[in-house]
Amino acid sequence: MKKVLACVLVALALGGCKTSPTGRTQIMLYPEHQMNEMGVASFDQIKSKQTVDSSQVNNTYVKCIADALIAQLPNKYASQKWEVVVFKDDSANAFALPGGKIGVHTGLLKVAQDQHQLAAVMGHEVGHVIAQHANERVSQSSLLQAGLQVSNAVMEMNNIEHRNAIMQGLGVGAQVGIALPFSRSHETEADIVGLELMAKAGFKPIGAVELWQNMEKLGGGERPAEFLSTHPSPDSRIQRLNEGMTTANNLYRNAVQKGLKPTCKAKS
Repeated sequence: MKKVLACVLVALALGGCKTSPTGRTQIMLYPEHQMNEMGVASFDQIKSKQTVDSSQVNNTYVKCIADALIAQLPNKYASQKWEVVVFKDDSANAFALPGGKIGVHTGLLKVAQDQHQLAAVMGHEVGHVIAQHANERVSQSSLLQAGLQVSNAVMEMNNIEHRNAIMQGLGVGAQVGIALPFSRSHETEADIVGLELMAKAGFKPIGAVELWQNMEKLGGGERPAEFLSTHPSPDSRIQRLNEGMTTANNLYRNAVQKGLKPTCKAKS
């Protein structure tokens, strides 16, 4: 059964292997234009359901930061037309989608206390896009589903007892052992990509650490054990961000020497 499953997964993955911005091997089964179409459709759906913030101050502030970050992206992304929308939502959240879409919640503007902290979040979210994490997640879901279907078929052909219980166990194992760590690896990678992106744009890298310190204070309630969470704990994120701070500070100094010093003004 293991051999059959391995052969199917390898066959599905062949031709879909790429390398992420940090050198990690990725499996992506879907063409980029298809992911862009999915991102645009999802963003349109979000806009139809959530209230858009009409505040000129908030929109100018967020777009100022977005423009500075986008200018430092690889050319195929920097030359793309981006849509930046501020949503009236109290949650401290932001997101970016394939197809050049960025959304920022007004609640985040209260937690990110300056342009550097907000650039850390937005850089992180754009990092997900340029690392093509959405493609990876959709591809991984397809591979996991195919693998479980093959396992079930092989056990059925061989009249394996307790097949349903085994399949449930495989499903939980796939979620905890593959899917959740996979998501955590995306978050960690987006943290590093975003940190370097904000530094290249002239935002102070220390803002990323300060942002997560603010998030930690908001925490409240019991967090799940890190190995059962799709996101690293704030402490883990801060530690990894600090590990990348030397490189980021060098990029920031280079940006300042080039005259890149954003002056995006938040609402006072």
